Amino acid sequence: MFSKILHANDGSEQAFHALSLAVALARQNKAELHMVSVEEIDYMPEFIEEVKEETGTAARRFQKAHKRARAMAEESNVHLHAHILAGHPVRDIVELAKELKVDLLVIGATGHSAIYERLIGSRADRLVQLAPCPVLIVK
Repeated sequence: MFSKILHANDGSEQAFHALSLAVALARQNKAELHMVSVEEIDYMPEFIEEVKEETGTAARRFQKAHKRARAMAEESNVHLHAHILAGHPVRDIVELAKELKVDLLVIGATGHSAIYERLIGSRADRLVQLAPCPVLIVK
């Protein structure tokens, strides 16, 4: 049913819970599994060097999470393609999903306060609205 799955991982335990399900689905469907982690850039960078610096920071920040994710995937004989980006999480995850032409996006259901979610909305909500494919939110 799924030939290409993308999992978004911020390094949280909730994200690894979602990864477990993504790995199981990839194994069951003999699907290609991709994982993306995005280091959020909170400001508009003036120079490309700033983006490169943030990307380097992201690579260091997510190194431990990606190592753990690879081990989880290897345990199930699933090859994991890792992507580390610096930018806006929702926009960049949606763009990568389009670029890879994934069949399913798997994310964890992490949330902010109830007030924040009512006023601004959660990233999970925005991903569901904007993703070019079905989105599985794992609690």
